[in-house]
Amino acid sequence: MDILQPPGWPRPRGYSNGVAASGRQIFVSGMIGWNADGHFESDDFAMQARQALLNIVEVLREAGAEPRHIVRMTWYVVDKREYLAASEALGAAYREIIGKHFPAMTAVEVRALIEDRARVEIEVTAVLPEA
Repeated sequence: MDILQPPGWPRPRGYSNGVAASGRQIFVSGMIGWNADGHFESDDFAMQARQALLNIVEVLREAGAEPRHIVRMTWYVVDKREYLAASEALGAAYREIIGKHFPAMTAVEVRALIEDRARVEIEVTAVLPEA
């Protein structure tokens, strides 16, 4: 995997401008902050994001992939202020679960998510290098 950083551009914090990778592609649908039983344990934004990241790691594991194989991540949030206010807790959860791996990332504020209690939904693409 190669991080794409054009010369002279400021280095982004917490994401990459672009990623180039080849191998087996893994597409993870939007994961929300409920547990394996389909129940929300919290309405707190950071806690839901943490659970969504854990859910992503579980799906990746099914393909033999790890967080380091993530090349793209899209966050859908229902309130950008809530997202920004949770940045410290989000950063801690992200580093705990994903590590110091920063794929190409986008965050989008949306009007609503399908599950009414969901505060965030995270979609991921990963690439598992060919052996």
